[in-house]
Amino acid sequence: MKLNDITYKIRGAIFEVYNELGPGLLESIYSKALAREFDLIGLKYGKELPLMVMYKDSDLGLGYRLDFLVEDLVIIELKSIESILNVHMKQMQTYLKITGKPLGLLVNFNTTNLNENIKRIANGNIDNL
Repeated sequence: MKLNDITYKIRGAIFEVYNELGPGLLESIYSKALAREFDLIGLKYGKELPLMVMYKDSDLGLGYRLDFLVEDLVIIELKSIESILNVHMKQMQTYLKITGKPLGLLVNFNTTNLNENIKRIANGNIDNL
């Protein structure tokens, strides 16, 4: 499956969860609902995966976790906050850099306009995926 096909399915799942639950709930609720939606549509994913942060050949053991890694290509970071800030975008860029994954989706469910609150962040040139 191509990266665009995967992200199309992911976005569909995100909108399905949002349409069912609406805004304003805890991030953990959206996370469980999204996992269920991924199961229903057949996307492979890991949830709450440890993110090893290396510094000069040493694991810093800081305990970061990825909310989701879908089809071993797309990192998804969920939020239920007032608004996405630049620091959240930078966090995703760092996750992509550390993991070498090609694409991240930053999603804020606490909004009245979900489409404007799904941020697509690429790690370099992803045209061939």
